[in-house]
Amino acid sequence: MTDRRLHLNAFLMPVGHHEAAWRLPESDPNANLDIQHYISLARTAERGRFDSVFLADSPVLFANPERRPSGKLEPTIILTAIATATERIGLIGTASTTYNEPYNLARRFASLDFVSGGRAGWNIVTTAGDDAARNFGLDGVPAHKSRYARAAEFVEVSTKLWDSWEDDAIVADKEAAIHADSAKVHTFEHEGEFFSVAGPLNVPRSPQGYPLLVQAGSSENGKDFAALYAEAIFTAQPTFEEGKAFYDDVKDRVGKVGRDPRQVLILPGIVPVIGDTENEARELDAELARLISPEYARHQLAERFGLRPEQLPLDEPLPENLPSEDEIEGAKSRYTLIVQLARRENLTVRQLIERLGGGRGHRTFAGTAEQVADTIEHWFHSGAADGFNIMPAVLPWGLEKFVDGVVPILQERGLFRTEYTESTLRGHYGLPRPENQFTVGGAFVGFATQR
Repeated sequence: MTDRRLHLNAFLMPVGHHEAAWRLPESDPNANLDIQHYISLARTAERGRFDSVFLADSPVLFANPERRPSGKLEPTIILTAIATATERIGLIGTASTTYNEPYNLARRFASLDFVSGGRAGWNIVTTAGDDAARNFGLDGVPAHKSRYARAAEFVEVSTKLWDSWEDDAIVADKEAAIHADSAKVHTFEHEGEFFSVAGPLNVPRSPQGYPLLVQAGSSENGKDFAALYAEAIFTAQPTFEEGKAFYDDVKDRVGKVGRDPRQVLILPGIVPVIGDTENEARELDAELARLISPEYARHQLAERFGLRPEQLPLDEPLPENLPSEDEIEGAKSRYTLIVQLARRENLTVRQLIERLGGGRGHRTFAGTAEQVADTIEHWFHSGAADGFNIMPAVLPWGLEKFVDGVVPILQERGLFRTEYTESTLRGHYGLPRPENQFTVGGAFVGFATQR
């Protein structure tokens, strides 16, 4: 077995990542509101010895409720319920640095880390889109660069809050009537561009020290941010060549800021449609494509491009005069990925919609379990991935097919664990528990310096 371990994260959506998965006869259109559904999915992933499960989120009604299930429960609530129904699997939830405050969010994730026994992770996002901004009293989304500057300070403050109790602060000495050593519970009086926070947090330092820090932006600002702060990176890379280039670029940036590239794990997304035969997989993929509503999908695509739907004729290529990435204040890297995909393969708008329906720009793959395993192994051994963000097109069926079909092949090839050897999310990912920045060298050390 290689010393390097493959990592697998299950990216859970209510009925699957395909736009039309909810329309299949076997799909439950109300699964998005059913906590037992999420618990069942997490147990399946745990049976497959996955490192973690992951829930995306945005503080906005993300889709037209007329066209697909669009209501979402809050991720840390779902993950807390999952924590009580599972034993080992990691629990990663998305939360925005643009529309939260550090104190409340740090408290939620520290609480989740305690409840789960050290299995919490935070996917740090800056949140694109004017719709979300208007839910928080803003006329439009803040500038891309400003959002990342706020995110950097947000993480700095959060780690100070998580470290504000030293590990041995609680003494619980009943005889002396002392519960905690107050000299080891710290205020820090942060005053920055975006936040003013005194501390300490009202939750002691959690089992992992603080939750695993995950990031999912692939723009230039996003990659710079990841190099400084991320411990795991979820990314959309539709081709091996793009995945390899991204991997090398980010690992290089990590090294340049003085961090160990081996301790920043890159997990591209893959949307597998798995059949017992290749033809069976392709037939299901084609059935899902037929169930897409092209007019609704065209409207979504037009919004991303800042165009009117009629400016995107379904059976013509994308217009030549699209905005540049610099003109986009939303999800810059995803915008560029979609445009490049359409240009590279000379797709019509209708064909592009079908390609995006499965994975929104992530790598999609229809084939047998062995073919999926071959793809994963190739990317892993060729230096394009440390693992994968598994995004089943249809749930729960697709996750079950992966766990029962692909995982055993990866285990037989010596790529993936057969049993859990660790109890924390950091342990699964082979990452150290962070030292407390208040006690390193006997004095306060800033987060970036410590890292």
